[in-house]
Amino acid sequence: MWRDSGEPADSFYAVRPDCSDVTKTRFKIKAGKTLSPRRWHAAFSPDGCLDISQTLSRIQRGGVHPSIRGEVWEFLLGCFDPRSTFDERDQLRQQRRVQYARCKEECREMDSLVGSGRIITAPIITEDGEPINDPLVLLEADQGKAQETTAMFREEARNNVILDKKIIQWKLTLHQIGLDVLRTDRTLVFYEKQENLSKLWDILAVYAWIDKDVGYCQGMSDLCSPMIILLEDEADAFWCFERLMRRLRGNFRCTESSVGVENQLQSLASITQVLDPKLHQHLETLGGGDYLFAFRMFMVLFRRELSFGDSLYLWEMMWALEYDPDIFSIYEEPGFTGERNDGSKGKAKSIRQFGKYERENLKNGAKHSQGPLPITVFLVASVLKEQSAKLLQEARGLDDVVKILNDVNGNLDAKKACSGALKLHRKYLRKAKNSR
Repeated sequence: MWRDSGEPADSFYAVRPDCSDVTKTRFKIKAGKTLSPRRWHAAFSPDGCLDISQTLSRIQRGGVHPSIRGEVWEFLLGCFDPRSTFDERDQLRQQRRVQYARCKEECREMDSLVGSGRIITAPIITEDGEPINDPLVLLEADQGKAQETTAMFREEARNNVILDKKIIQWKLTLHQIGLDVLRTDRTLVFYEKQENLSKLWDILAVYAWIDKDVGYCQGMSDLCSPMIILLEDEADAFWCFERLMRRLRGNFRCTESSVGVENQLQSLASITQVLDPKLHQHLETLGGGDYLFAFRMFMVLFRRELSFGDSLYLWEMMWALEYDPDIFSIYEEPGFTGERNDGSKGKAKSIRQFGKYERENLKNGAKHSQGPLPITVFLVASVLKEQSAKLLQEARGLDDVVKILNDVNGNLDAKKACSGALKLHRKYLRKAKNSR
């Protein structure tokens, strides 16, 4: 139900009473600006096609009302084509739920803790695939049952001979997922419930098995957590997370010679060099020319720099700004391609169906070796610009750079950061165009 103008969004993401020092969100629900449930439902035609241009412009002005955030995100992330009907989406949702259930069952057959409601935080096998007979099984509501489960699991581990290297690799990540899950958003009342923690663990375990090229990496739990909170059905939350990972999985791909997020760090360096050469030179002098100090902002999309509510607000504004209606097709078989798909159910008829950031790229013919630069690069650039004077005056080493940027934590204004990113983007495109 639509509530009064100016209502803070914190009431939708309750914080545990013992966490009194949690940063309050700056995001306020504003009638006439925030996408309300009434406006959202009115944006659909009788058969279910969504007027995406109207929706994007509302989100870009004032974010999404928390009560409809999950269903709006499914469109912003490309789970559904706005040109699809209610019936088509219902059918696709059911297909995806069945597919997720199959994937989860496949994982459960390899490890009975998947789907059991329990979480492990200690290794269950060695790197050679030998079972470790004393895994730590945590957070069982019934402690007697927990001991029984542990004994059963030890017996199962002794009887299992693991030969497949991919299975070994997957099992080696399970305890790391457990450790990260127990640290993720624990200030929220939502995660006081064991079932919500185990849902997060299950989704990450299934994703790690399906996307074998990337597997599980630290930071993914921060990206997945909001999906669990916003979408009640576990399968729906999984596919929303999977769509987000299609955009971000390149950040998590690491080899012996390169960090996955390196391309974006290099782009950030290039942008700063063009837009703020004095700051770029200063950072290079301090030994920060690789911009690794910005690593975390890219990996978890500002989750550390913002309150929980503000990070969701920032994400949906980012996705609305860089929305491309032709990325995904409703008829695409759900799966892990790891790439942005260009198939679509008919081309977008109007440039208004693209986000504001994407429209600028289209108008200016902005190209990059791997497609247009993501808006996150300009968001990080806008944070550096905001702190430029302080960095130039006070930073005498890389530790100072990190400290100054850490002081931003909890104080970043999501809407201001997006406005700053758009301004820098336009300025960068103009300079790039003039230098051709």
